[in-house]
Amino acid sequence: MTKEERLDLKEKIHLTISKTKEDIIRLEEETKPISPENSIGRVSRMDAINNKSVAEVALRSSKRKLGALQHALTKIDSPEFGKCSRCGGKIRSARLMFMPESTQCVRCAAR
Repeated sequence: MTKEERLDLKEKIHLTISKTKEDIIRLEEETKPISPENSIGRVSRMDAINNKSVAEVALRSSKRKLGALQHALTKIDSPEFGKCSRCGGKIRSARLMFMPESTQCVRCAAR
């Protein structure tokens, strides 16, 4: 990976971290408990509970992604960055630009 590619990737990671933090704030708001005093009707309450469950899964996923992005940012200047954790091969730059938190090449990730 060239120095220019690393700089572009650092910028991409910083932008993605910022967006992910915004998503986490929004999802935390969506996962707040649904007050029983709120008279929204039985079907609407069931829908709200379902939406809350979906938001909780998305929140956990976003938190995992944030951790992986922050870890990638600490490792980006390491000579090991961009190598597959499974086979040791090079992770293509296009994959890292698409998913900066990737630790495996496409072939190993598909297994």
